[in-house]
Parts: sequence; structure tokens; C-alpha cells
Amino acid sequence: MKLLSCLSTPKNQRRLQDRSKPSFWLGLFSALFLLSPLGAETIVMSSTTSTEQSGLFAHLLPKFREVSGITVKVVALGTGQALDVARRGDADVVFVHDRAAEDRFVSEGFAERRYDVMYNDFVLIGPASDPAGIKGKDLISALKQIASSQVLFTSRGDRSGTHAAELRFWKTAAIEPAALVGYKACGCGMGQALNIAAASGSYLLADRGTWLSFKNRADLAILLEGDQRLFNPYGVMAVSRKKHPHVKAEAAEKLVQWLVSSQGQAAIASYRIAGEALFFPSAKGSNESRRP
Repeated sequence: MKLLSCLSTPKNQRRLQDRSKPSFWLGLFSALFLLSPLGAETIVMSSTTSTEQSGLFAHLLPKFREVSGITVKVVALGTGQALDVARRGDADVVFVHDRAAEDRFVSEGFAERRYDVMYNDFVLIGPASDPAGIKGKDLISALKQIASSQVLFTSRGDRSGTHAAELRFWKTAAIEPAALVGYKACGCGMGQALNIAAASGSYLLADRGTWLSFKNRADLAILLEGDQRLFNPYGVMAVSRKKHPHVKAEAAEKLVQWLVSSQGQAAIASYRIAGEALFFPSAKGSNESRRP
């Protein structure tokens, strides 16, 4: 009875009448939509485990959202899988590191342009005791030494950019890695591969960014670095609306252009762990740009 009497007061009756008007609810829903995450545009970026696990995106993407209002959802996979996601139209942007595969993606019409965005390098990691004796050697000599020593080698085996690079290096060394006694492919991301190597005392190829952010190093150490073949460029592409009309092309292009802008490049350069840069900006402007 008290509740009914409260509702029946002139003041509350006016409130109820106001709430019965369509304009009241339209205004309420509009306000909730604008204030909620649903009111902000969201795009999907398929990318690599190396960029995600290094912590780079946690550093970059909030900065992009501040200037654009666009939220970026990252799907972190190996480069081959990331490109496949984009080929199916399940991503608006792709950010990967396998130049040959990226050029193929553009030539197939899945992106209009590919932009250089940054680079780092690969490093060959193994037990600090270096049972294969590769320290001080060039990359190809080191792989031959690993093969002849029959030591453990962990491969990502996941069609990632790192895996593709590793296979190219083995081919240059004229070695079939699958035939090696100690060669094990985990079919996993960079962080998990590093964990396996740390637990088993094996050698592996890693990108420097993930290595610098990796904490569970155990007895692992960088044994080979600086070989020019270990250069590791990254590219970014907006998925073409000609292939997939539903993609959020305008928002995707905003992200691409921000990444290659002076603001985005400065944000990449500013990401450091213990004072050491993980990635280096390299934007040049188009898919015609070639690595140095």
C-alpha cells in the first residue's frame, strides 16, 4: 500500500508519464549506447604471437584508441594462420612478418597495399654451455653444427613468420630438419616454444622482442646474433573490401595510417624493456618498399 501511495503522488505520476513517452526511451538508449563499449567502433587485427607476447600491442593500441576512439581486438597466431584469418574475411587488418607471404597476400587481392612498419631481428638461443659449439659462428655454420652434434632443437612448427624463416635457413644450409634426431616441432607460439626450450635445454630460433620480454629463461642465452640473414621486418595491411565487402575498411585504414605516421612510429620506438628497444620503426609508405 505504501508503494502504491508513493507512485500515486503527483510528482511520481509526472515521472511515469515522462517515461511512457517514446522520446524518453530513445534518449536513454542513445545515451547508454554512446557510453557503453558497444558505442565505440571495434576492429579485428590478426597478428603474430611475437608482437602480442612481447607486450607491444598493450603499449600501442591504447594510444591509438585515444586519438581515434577505435578499439582493436587482436587475434594472435602464427603469421600463416593470421593471413588465413584475413583471407576468410575474419579480420580487418593483418600485422605479420613473412615478407614473401605478405607480397602473395597483396598479389592475390586480399589487400591493396602492404606497408613496412617496423623490424627487429631473430636470435639463435640455446643452453649457455653451448654443447653444439655454435657461438661465434655465422648462422649457416651454426645450423650445420647443431645438425652434426645431434643436440635438441625446438621448432615452432606453426607456419609462423619465425617458423618460415627457420625453414629458409635450414634450406640454405642444405639440411632437412625433420630428419634430425633432436628436432622437435611443437606447433605452438613463441612463448610456449621458449618455455619448452628452457625446460629441455634445447636450441631454437626466436624473435628478439619475445626473448627480451620472456622471464622463464632458465639456462638459455643468446648464442648467435647479428647475422644479416636474421633481419626480421614486419608489415601491416588493411583487408580489401573488394574481397570482403563487410570489413571495416575505413577504421582499418585509420589504424594502418596511424601505425606508419610519425606518431605511431614514435610509439613503436618508445616501447622498451629494461631500457632496450624491442622493435625499430621502418615505415616507408607502400607495398613497393623493400627491406634493406
